[in-house]
Amino acid sequence: MPREGNPADDSPADDRNPAEPSAPPARLLVVDDEPALRDALESSLAFEGYEVSTATDGYEALEAVERDKPDLVLLDIMMPRMDGLTAVRRMRSRGDTAPVLMLTARDAVGDRVTGLDVGADDYLAKPFELDELLARVRALLRRNALATEAAARAGAVEDDSEVLAFADLKMNTATREVTRAGKPIELTRTEFMLLEMFLSHPRQVLTREQILKAVWGFDFEPSSNSLDVYVMYLRRKTEQGGMPRLIQTVRGVGYALRAPSGATA
Repeated sequence: MPREGNPADDSPADDRNPAEPSAPPARLLVVDDEPALRDALESSLAFEGYEVSTATDGYEALEAVERDKPDLVLLDIMMPRMDGLTAVRRMRSRGDTAPVLMLTARDAVGDRVTGLDVGADDYLAKPFELDELLARVRALLRRNALATEAAARAGAVEDDSEVLAFADLKMNTATREVTRAGKPIELTRTEFMLLEMFLSHPRQVLTREQILKAVWGFDFEPSSNSLDVYVMYLRRKTEQGGMPRLIQTVRGVGYALRAPSGATA
């Protein structure tokens, strides 16, 4: 799986690792019970300049996350002893916020939604291309860095100066609280960033390309339905209790935050 090339080459650094040259390499944890795939991922990611550790199941993953504090976890779903979904759920319940990229052979929408529901940030179905895996790794690391910077800046900002609202949907970007009709809504990091984009551009039609670039940091393959899955899950959370839909599909273009027909915002 590693690309051909000389690791000792003096040629100018490219953009494979998003970290600055003087910064320490990002720490990645690869969790998979298949030795061949685990070793191949470890070798490929190390070749890209990352610091890589591995685990073989959910129990080892939880120990490694607590011990090593990785910047990103690549986690298989189907594993012995403890599966990936259980591991993510336990990570989030104890306060671990490291981004998680789920690696799964199960590509059904329901399985992907379950992964997002328990706290994963993205998913990639097996078999996958190395280039796409690397792109998703870079995107998740960038998003995590941006979220960390935003949280740090928000600490010095008055809460009421960072409120985005449309109809009865409100978001405080300083406290990262989201409510609809006064009821709190719990969102993952990616869901929060996606909703923030909609609230920052109310009534505007946002193309799929605009959303993917702003939220994910790079363009997915045209066939990717990652955005659709996240929009579907965001709708489920914001429409609980029969609340009217605000995130509208603009067929053939993208999405828009609009009031339902006959309503005003």
